[in-house]
Amino acid sequence: MLLKDFYKILSLEKIDTQKYSATILINEKHEIFKGHFPGNPIMPGVCMMQIIKELTEQIAESSLMMQTLTNVKFMALINPDVTSELRLELDVVISEDGLVKVKNTTFFNETIALKLSSVYKKTAS
Repeated sequence: MLLKDFYKILSLEKIDTQKYSATILINEKHEIFKGHFPGNPIMPGVCMMQIIKELTEQIAESSLMMQTLTNVKFMALINPDVTSELRLELDVVISEDGLVKVKNTTFFNETIALKLSSVYKKTAS
């Protein structure tokens, strides 16, 4: 985990051959929210992208490096004081050439907060 104590994985389940569901709990007391933004904490988009990468690394059982990022749509602000539990749906395709393609939708309650498609390359661990 790049940011120590930033979030906790409550569950990471395989739904079918390439679909996964994860539930995470954001630490609303984390230092990052003191600066982003004081008195009105908002989840930084780059932190959401890092969480998706880290979950995908667990699924792929490999270290990954981002190759491309497309269709990134931040659709709702995530305020950890109001909604600290997030559900991530991940569609992960691992190819033989070492590429890992991910489509993600992140929710709080029934609200879609983020949609993202990315391609990672497996790296030597």
